[in-house]
Amino acid sequence: MESKFTILWLDRVDSTNDEAVRRMETLDNLSVIAAVEQFSGRGRRGNSWHSAPGDNLTFSIVLKGNGGSLEGLSPSRQFAISRLSALTICDFLSEEGVDARIKWPNDIYIGNRKVCGMLIENSVSAGALTRSVIGIGLNLNEKDFPPYLVNPTSLTIQNGREYALEPVLERICGFFLSRLPMLGSEDGLTILEKEYHSRLYRLGEWKEYRNLASSETFEGRIDGVTDKGYLKVTTREGLRKEFALNEIGYII
Repeated sequence: MESKFTILWLDRVDSTNDEAVRRMETLDNLSVIAAVEQFSGRGRRGNSWHSAPGDNLTFSIVLKGNGGSLEGLSPSRQFAISRLSALTICDFLSEEGVDARIKWPNDIYIGNRKVCGMLIENSVSAGALTRSVIGIGLNLNEKDFPPYLVNPTSLTIQNGREYALEPVLERICGFFLSRLPMLGSEDGLTILEKEYHSRLYRLGEWKEYRNLASSETFEGRIDGVTDKGYLKVTTREGLRKEFALNEIGYII
């Protein structure tokens, strides 16, 4: 199994995830597609991902099965990829002196502001994970965001420093590699679960949420996340619920 990333930098691309999929047949396990400018980045629920050209880090990591990094990871536990990826960004931010939290499933928040988003696309065939494309957008140097973004921030806003993209990506890849063996053992998966849980945004706090199926708001407390990636919430009425993606919205 490879122990080092191969990073391909592109000047301009629609979406690093889409580009990774287009090149999949020629990419090895632990390949990274990074772009100086991403003009049609995708987020969850069909949302777009804004990034000013050259200011922020937009990249996709490719993991493969069949002897690659996903070998032995059951599809039923694929949420561990999300845990690992989110914790990787927290590791980097922590080294920069920033205490970050993970807004389920894998947005990264500093206080109540979003500094990083992810779109993770996994493929399963014949009962096995065949590939994972982990798209990450990290706000590094941008200071002026468009008004339609409700709560963005960047690392330079937080600490006043300017960052070069390539060295930051190499550091993040190092943090990712240090955690990657955790996907291959029960002990490692348990560590990922515990560390992810400890960094959950709003964990144990009573806050307002919206049930996206009914559009009703309710007060709830986040209790954790299941192995399959469902958000565990207790309502004020004492009901314990599990929400999948696109079923619950945060009111911030």
